[in-house]
Amino acid sequence: MAQARPTLAERLRDQIAKEGPITVEAYMQACMADPQQGYYRTRNPLGAEGDFVTAPEISQIFGELLGLWSAEVWNNMGAPDSFHLVEMGPGRGTLMADALRALAQVAPGCLDAAEIQFVETSSPLRAQQKSACQHVTCPIHWHDRLNDIPHGPTILIANEFIDALPVRQFVKQHDGWHERMVTLTDDGEFTFLPGSKTITDQSVLPSDPQALKNGAILEFRPDVAPLIEEIARRATDNPMTAIFIDYGYTHGGTGDTIQAVKDHKFTDPLKQPGSADLTTHVDFLALEKYAKLQGLEVFGPMSQGHFLLSLGLAVRTKKLLAKASQEQAQLIVSGAQRLVDPEQMGALFKILVLASPNLPSPVPF
Repeated sequence: MAQARPTLAERLRDQIAKEGPITVEAYMQACMADPQQGYYRTRNPLGAEGDFVTAPEISQIFGELLGLWSAEVWNNMGAPDSFHLVEMGPGRGTLMADALRALAQVAPGCLDAAEIQFVETSSPLRAQQKSACQHVTCPIHWHDRLNDIPHGPTILIANEFIDALPVRQFVKQHDGWHERMVTLTDDGEFTFLPGSKTITDQSVLPSDPQALKNGAILEFRPDVAPLIEEIARRATDNPMTAIFIDYGYTHGGTGDTIQAVKDHKFTDPLKQPGSADLTTHVDFLALEKYAKLQGLEVFGPMSQGHFLLSLGLAVRTKKLLAKASQEQAQLIVSGAQRLVDPEQMGALFKILVLASPNLPSPVPF
């Protein structure tokens, strides 16, 4: 009889027992991207049967408005005959399918010029994306990394992508900053603790560390810098505009923002590694600062509610309601409201746009 394959939790316990505590970044990376049992490698996380719902799944209007926004950006670029329409972390393909349907109706020239590029590592989600976009007429390609996409005029969409990138965490102690680690209790359960070595790398620590009290936690996302650098490289050779939509804060600050979601409920991020979606809030101030250092034009951050209302969410909602049944109308109204209500997604979610220098300001900035 074949021996059962060790679970991810068992393999992590074995690693910690042999090698010592691992960083929060390494723990998150294993939970989300382990080739055999990582969360995104093994399951379809979206929708009612998954663990969470994103904006494109809440209302078709979200993707439609981003499609129309892309057409405006394409025109600002001089309406090139061919361009890459990139989506990073495209989920089930719902956003892109809605965006392309809107382009077909309102901006067919933009659709004809588009070559769709999905950046996706999950096999289950790639299958969902192929199904969602099966009627799309323009070419579609899949890549593991943005770097693999050919250079050329580009519009990049990243909805709830940054929040899933792993973070390093640092804890302020009486003798300085220590990297937060994941280790084991005497009972073999996962737990956090400050590492034994102090951290002095000023690229990840605050400019005024003395102002923070003992116990303060800082988060640093290592994968953001190479992503922005790659966007900046492409933006120097060809017109490029990238839009990031995510939940987070604009003021900087401290705090542990790791959260785990399973079956549409929050759960302990250290329980059952690989079984829940792990994310952290996005530091938009850090994104903005680094993008400017790389020579990119930065627009925003702007609240998602303001962005969608400025693009015409209310008008589109009214058009959909004109042909809707009573049951459909309730779903249309509740979905649109959820996207823009400050008490729901409207204020927590932000929009940040990065662009090549000298391009016209994108709507609605």
